Amino acid sequence: MKVKKLEGKERFEAYLTAVYCFHMRVEDPRAEREKHEADTREDWGAFDEDGTLMGRIMNHKFDFYLDGKPVRTGGIGGVATLPEYRNRGVIRAIFKELLPAAYKDGEVISALYPFKHEFYRKQGYEVLTLCNEYSLKPGLLCNYRFEGEVCKWNMGDPVTDFMTVYNAFAPQFNLASVRTKERMLDQLKVDKPYIDRKFSYVMKQNGKPVAYVIFTDIRHDPAAILEVEECAWIKREGFNAILGFLARFEADYGTIKLKLPMGIDLLRIVQSPLAYDIRKIPRQDFMLRVINAKKLLETIRKPADCDLTIRVSDELIAENNATYRVTADGVRACRKKKADIELNERALAQLAVGGLNLDEAMLRADVTVNAKEELLRRVFTEKKIFVGEHF
Repeated sequence: MKVKKLEGKERFEAYLTAVYCFHMRVEDPRAEREKHEADTREDWGAFDEDGTLMGRIMNHKFDFYLDGKPVRTGGIGGVATLPEYRNRGVIRAIFKELLPAAYKDGEVISALYPFKHEFYRKQGYEVLTLCNEYSLKPGLLCNYRFEGEVCKWNMGDPVTDFMTVYNAFAPQFNLASVRTKERMLDQLKVDKPYIDRKFSYVMKQNGKPVAYVIFTDIRHDPAAILEVEECAWIKREGFNAILGFLARFEADYGTIKLKLPMGIDLLRIVQSPLAYDIRKIPRQDFMLRVINAKKLLETIRKPADCDLTIRVSDELIAENNATYRVTADGVRACRKKKADIELNERALAQLAVGGLNLDEAMLRADVTVNAKEELLRRVFTEKKIFVGEHF
């Protein structure tokens, strides 16, 4: 088996692999060939002895916020193996090459949306609850009203107001991406608005944008569902504007599905006559991996008196296997025989981004706390998480 980065016609072969595995349809093969052969995104493939492409993985590049600082992140997507080559370790073989290369390329963390948690745990990824999804009837928001200006966005309109809100909103959340106008346009764009039923609105107060909502209209009998794909806000006024805007749809939809970042719990703050009728479901269809443990530990926020040792084990990225002395001023490898905490790359990813608290970590079989428990609690705190990108 040979693993390599794909180029030229190999990219189109990889696209056809994804088409087959993900049950896609191709209307114009010639146009797709030209587009994918000219693509420059990082794409990896595994070939058999005859040179036939067996499977592929794409590694999209992002900058994600971590404690307010941008860090280089890989977004794993397009993972596919042709049926005749499955159960032969194709994807595992690609990860063995891709992950060390990501380390050398400066990535700090890697993320993906899994089809099966256990499969990706074997590659060093661990589950992260990325948001809570709330299901409610629009009438439950009757105590909220928004009297400001609501502006519908149409293809061709500027994305300036969306960027204003997003840039004020995103840095406070771990794993939110640093978005360009092009990436924001990708979030908003829709080819056939009244077929795809995707709509975007900005809310303004005194002429200034305070919030936005991007939602999809899903037809279900006996009533339609308004599914919020993404929303963001500036301060309390913006959050209340979103709820007040959604309350307007009582005559149109039977249910609203609203995803909110981890750390913002609607049930704790909503003013509703029947709050107990709101259903909350944690979304765990997201996984995270450490690519560079030293850089990750350097990036996270630490108290001024931080001084502890962390031993990390990682099966696929050899450079991460070390004991690190972590202080407020920096991180360096050391030779202490018994570290204050010993853990693998999966648990470190959860703890570092704030998706796992120390009490939970200590219940895991792959985490051992030997000393400085009180300090570790102050280093590894729960944090707000917002994941808006798809890959």
